[in-house]
Amino acid sequence: MFPTPATFRAEWAIPDKRGAIINALAERGIDLVALQLDAGRPDDDPFDLLCHLAWNAPLTTRTERAQRLRAKEPDLFQRYGEEARRVIDALLEKYAATGPDQLSLPQALKVQPISDFGNPSEIARLFGGPQAMREAVAELTEALYAA
Repeated sequence: MFPTPATFRAEWAIPDKRGAIINALAERGIDLVALQLDAGRPDDDPFDLLCHLAWNAPLTTRTERAQRLRAKEPDLFQRYGEEARRVIDALLEKYAATGPDQLSLPQALKVQPISDFGNPSEIARLFGGPQAMREAVAELTEALYAA
């Protein structure tokens, strides 16, 4: 499906395209959850597991990926106000705990602990509006998969 890890990463970092990749894999009989369990790697991001299987890339857990992002991209967290930073941090923690689906808007805003910051409109206002929030989450996702 992808000739290189870089082309795969570019598509995977975009939630809509990630969904299309997951669907294409499912059509080929590949269930990512089952693959993670069969490989004994339930804490890895499916992206990392697929890169490992396709290109022998090192395996990385979601927690390791999130920690690398925090270390490599501190600016990502510092350009927003305190409340927006807390939302981004909560999204990253949720990703580390359960996976990349937690970075899909607007669904991610409706689960705890993110929903504790308010309804989706209130959370968007913390970033300066819905478009600014979408851009912040897209940047978070892109940086996460570049880490």
